[in-house]
Amino acid sequence: MNAKIFYPAAALIALLLIGLSFVWPQGQGARSPAPFGHAVEKPDYFRMVKERDARQKKKAEDEARRQAEADDASAAAAEASASAAP
Repeated sequence: MNAKIFYPAAALIALLLIGLSFVWPQGQGARSPAPFGHAVEKPDYFRMVKERDARQKKKAEDEARRQAEADDASAAAAEASASAAP
C-alpha cells in the first residue's frame, strides 16, 4: 500500500477514534464527565448515614411490632385454651 494514502488514512482513523472516546460512556453505563456528559457526583456521606439509620430504626420497629403481635396471639390462644379447659 502506498505510504501517501496509508499514513493520512491511519491518522484520520486515529483522530476519529480519539473523538469517539470523548463522547462514549465510560464504565458501567456512567456518562462522560462535563462538557460531554455530566459532572461526576460524589455520594453524600451524611445522607447515606441518615438513610441507613432510618432503615435500621424501621427494621427494629417492625421487629418489635411483629414480636408484640406474636405475644398477643400466644396470650389470646393461652387464654382461649384456659377458658375452654374447665
